[in-house]
Amino acid sequence: MVYICVYTHTQTQTEQNFARMNIRGKGMEQTMIKTENVSKRFGSFALQDIHFELPAGYICGLIGENGVGKTTLLNILAGLYEYDGTISIQEKEYRTNQMELQQDIGFVFHEEWFDDWDSLIANSRHYGKYYKNYDETLLKEYLKRFRLDGKKKYKKLSKGEKLKFAFAFALAHHPKLLLLDEPGANFDQTFREEFHHILREFTADGTKSVILSTHITSDVDRFADYLLLLKKGRQLLYGDIESVRDAYRMVAGERHALRAFGGRLVYMEETPVGCSALVKHDHAEYDRALKVWEPDTEELMYYLAKGAEHGRGNQI
Repeated sequence: MVYICVYTHTQTQTEQNFARMNIRGKGMEQTMIKTENVSKRFGSFALQDIHFELPAGYICGLIGENGVGKTTLLNILAGLYEYDGTISIQEKEYRTNQMELQQDIGFVFHEEWFDDWDSLIANSRHYGKYYKNYDETLLKEYLKRFRLDGKKKYKKLSKGEKLKFAFAFALAHHPKLLLLDEPGANFDQTFREEFHHILREFTADGTKSVILSTHITSDVDRFADYLLLLKKGRQLLYGDIESVRDAYRMVAGERHALRAFGGRLVYMEETPVGCSALVKHDHAEYDRALKVWEPDTEELMYYLAKGAEHGRGNQI
């Protein structure tokens, strides 16, 4: 049997955000997670002064180059690392309520902590007993949806299948917050579409949130509501994605014209065919000789990181 879905209209990010705002009621958003001056040191590496606030009902894309602290931050939020600073989840202080709050956190990391020679169902039953809301019926629904055989040994799964199973298990105990560390990189294109759809389903009622670390910046452009950019263990940028994009513009043109932006210039790159730059947007008219466009996530990440290296990046 073949099912054909026809979409007559694809919602923009603004429309999706407005719909979720109407579900909750304007001004009634609950804070899902808030961090203040969160830091962690490992030898010569330090995650320093991470501070952001994510409302319930939204997806935050966590981006940055390899080794900037994305996985460290997710491990802290999952309760796996000690840390300095303050974290609150669902408006409760994390340290003093960690056992309770971890019940509402699902995570998908690359570490393989399931038992190799147990089946998927046996693994789920074993680890599910640690979650008061574990739902085996829901787990089996996701296994079927992900085309995973519950009787199959965990060791026999491919890397992508192991991440699908971890995702199914994370969803099966009805979490309020999902922490996902680069799972999409190991999914084929077809399942990535399904993955994105599930994340939107998960946050649709306005009571649950997702923090997703990814290198696939096009995915962030498609479905993230907030953006958190790290650089060398520090927070370079955080904000709702529309406000962040509206704060900057990409411009291309002659070198002297781009230099004229002065303090608004974040970073300029010269090529044999001309120059391009990220500038702070002040809503004034631009020189008609320049090509101007709204930056995508990849451009923001690259130019802000380069600007920070040259002392010109700024935080939002």
